[in-house]
Amino acid sequence: MNYTLNQLQIFLKIVDLKSITKASEELHLTQPAVSIQLKNFQNQFEIPLTEVVGRKLYVTDFGEEIAEAARRIIEQVNAIDYKTMAYQGELIGKLKISVVSTGKYVMPHFLSSFINQNKAVQLNMDVTNKSTVIKHLENNEVDFALVSILPDHLRLEKMDLLSNELRLVGSEKITDRKSSPKKILENLPLIFREQGSGTRKTMETFLSEKDISVIKKLELTSNEAVKQAVVAGLGFSIMPLIGIRNELENGHLYITDVRGLPIKTTWSLVWLKGKNLSPVAKAFLDHLHKHKEDIIKDRFSWYTSFDKK
Repeated sequence: MNYTLNQLQIFLKIVDLKSITKASEELHLTQPAVSIQLKNFQNQFEIPLTEVVGRKLYVTDFGEEIAEAARRIIEQVNAIDYKTMAYQGELIGKLKISVVSTGKYVMPHFLSSFINQNKAVQLNMDVTNKSTVIKHLENNEVDFALVSILPDHLRLEKMDLLSNELRLVGSEKITDRKSSPKKILENLPLIFREQGSGTRKTMETFLSEKDISVIKKLELTSNEAVKQAVVAGLGFSIMPLIGIRNELENGHLYITDVRGLPIKTTWSLVWLKGKNLSPVAKAFLDHLHKHKEDIIKDRFSWYTSFDKK
């Protein structure tokens, strides 16, 4: 046997995707290069690893067993790499963060420099709705969560990262800005996020406090879907400013100033009070303490100065 780690990794990718074409795309290799490596790997075994039936690739039972052994080999190689890095004083381990959907415009910027400086840290960031994020916290499945509305039934510690502003936006300008919020909003078709969304809850609370009845509404399951619906002219929505920069700058969306808006909350990184944080999690918090203000200045200057324009 004279197989290489590269051949093992390519074979595993083919097994996982059941396609040489898809494997080549994910590995950023040409299809012929992947096919040659698979052939060279297969030549070391008398029993077929794969077979093609009707132009579709299947992995044989023997191929599945070889793939399982290959996974164990790759895991051991990674373990050697991690142990070497740890011996050299490098930070290793996993960082697990659950992020509410709009937080995808925020969290990556606070992670970027930390992950780039610590190559052996594996990041697992789940972007989902607020109710699922809270479940992740309750079940202690993550190190941190990013939320804009703190759950009041959990004992949490937090680090505030960035302000969060929600504004009324549409694909056209509303000229009648002197009227009351009730008069303006009751005559607009409004687009909502789904139940369980923090943005949905904030929007409904605002409407309830202003005693505003919605005549027509559309419900969508992501901020991106809401944004595209508003751009297309299907209605108006109260949306986080953080996710609509490009649309505002290119004139696809317009903000209407309404009394009581913007609604202001805070993006906070939270974790269970008393949680035994891993070395990676502690290092990330230390990183944020040292560099948070620089990150805000570098990545969010357009956002923090919006009211000054």
